[in-house]
Amino acid sequence: MADAAPYVHHSSSVDDGAEIGRNTRIWHFCHVSGEAKIGRDCSLGQNVFVADHVVIGDGVKIQNNVSIYSGVELEDYVFCGPSCVFTNVKTPRSDFPRRDVYERTLVKRGATLGANTTIVCGVTIGQYSFIAAGSVLTRDAPDYALMVGVPARRVGWAGRHGYRLKDVGNGKWVCPETEWVYQASNDQMRCLSWPEEKPLVESGR
Repeated sequence: MADAAPYVHHSSSVDDGAEIGRNTRIWHFCHVSGEAKIGRDCSLGQNVFVADHVVIGDGVKIQNNVSIYSGVELEDYVFCGPSCVFTNVKTPRSDFPRRDVYERTLVKRGATLGANTTIVCGVTIGQYSFIAAGSVLTRDAPDYALMVGVPARRVGWAGRHGYRLKDVGNGKWVCPETEWVYQASNDQMRCLSWPEEKPLVESGR
């Protein structure tokens, strides 16, 4: 698709100063604050709020009813499911504002946050990790981790295409759909079928 200017639905508000990349689509009833930065080829569904100082990479998909607060950074190709929740203060009190102590939350490339997940601030979510719907993440998630529950615990590994990996022994794990091979070592996972420095080729889905 040829490059195109960002599309902003007439019901949405983008404040002066906001940076919006080409081919990005901002749908109904969204609000993007003036000091936010959004990359190329993103999609913001209905009723999405993006606060000042938020940084969103390229190819990010944010589904309906998600608020991205100051202190949150989404790297390229992150998926935020409907109504997932971010926070930026661990000890909020209405009568003691803490705008000067927002904590940083980093969601790395390709991670998926399922519908209705809650992300407690101050965590790092590893690349291509998968936080299951309804989970509450209170600690860092390693690359490719499959995190489930309240609070979320790692119950397995998810590959780059989103499928749960199968243990085939000797530290090797395989995606049951693509047959890509992964290597586990010291509770960390890496993909052997695709060099880490290269982007995942879009499958067309």
